[in-house]
Amino acid sequence: GVECVLFNEEYMNCTWGSRETLTANYSLYYWYENRSPVVECRHYLQDQGISIGCHFNQSEIIQFQPFHVLINASLGGKTLEIRSKRMELQDLVKPEAPVNLTIRNISSNQLQLTWTSPYPKPQCLEHAVKYKSNKDTSWTEHRVKGDVFSFPSVDYEKYYTFYVRSKVNSYCGSTQLWSKWSAPVVWGSKGTAEEQMHWFWIHTVLIPIASCLLLLVLVVLLVRMERVWVILMPRIPNPSKNFDELFITHNGNFQEWAGVPKDVVESFKPNYSENICYVSELPPKDSYEPLWENSNNTPSVMPGTLATPLEHSAYKNSYVGV
Repeated sequence: GVECVLFNEEYMNCTWGSRETLTANYSLYYWYENRSPVVECRHYLQDQGISIGCHFNQSEIIQFQPFHVLINASLGGKTLEIRSKRMELQDLVKPEAPVNLTIRNISSNQLQLTWTSPYPKPQCLEHAVKYKSNKDTSWTEHRVKGDVFSFPSVDYEKYYTFYVRSKVNSYCGSTQLWSKWSAPVVWGSKGTAEEQMHWFWIHTVLIPIASCLLLLVLVVLLVRMERVWVILMPRIPNPSKNFDELFITHNGNFQEWAGVPKDVVESFKPNYSENICYVSELPPKDSYEPLWENSNNTPSVMPGTLATPLEHSAYKNSYVGV
């Protein structure tokens, strides 16, 4: 049979099969009851040269008028006519999916979902909203007559995904053709969770790897560039090596190690001698006691000779070098 769908009241496609199932050459003729003559399809839909349907522009579409289709199948020189049942185009409308889905908070725990429809008669539509949280296993669906849906209770620990679709209501047609589901809109803490995961990967994976690579590059540069290595890590000088020759070769002789000439060294040596002079110190008068029994027989000292001090002499002797 022939199936016709009026897409968003902009164009209509009537199809009768596919290339794999068709074996004859088909032609389509259509007319509106008590209104126009029979007209052949102007725009056939083809698949690899085989006609599988007919495309109708908006100017060729008349709603609320009985629509008839006739199919001619030509096979082996014979023609077979296949008449379709009577169709009402207003019952074959399939609107486009809603767009511009928006969620906003209208209270502390209540959400409001709004959208717009590209269908030219939005008052003729009814909608279906389905949603699910990240903790749910199945979708919840609600029928909505307007373009606003209120979600009475939300859990801030969850995130929610919403979809909307539309169809023509019973006031403008009798159809069961729903539009496709809209693009999803998400509300809740999903963004926060994704952001936390994003930063987790940065801190635990990206930063350590980048640090290791940077350290490796620096090591390679320091090894390959000796000048940079010397500038950044200067060597500490060892002064002990400079004095090895002084103590090993010259046995600590500084003048010889320093290269001082011998005549200069000899000039600093003393070239004179000192004579020894004996000096005697008398004790105080109060403590003087003669050691000889006869004070008149004091030993005499010959001129030009030195007196030899006795072991028990009261004199104190000292030597002074002159």
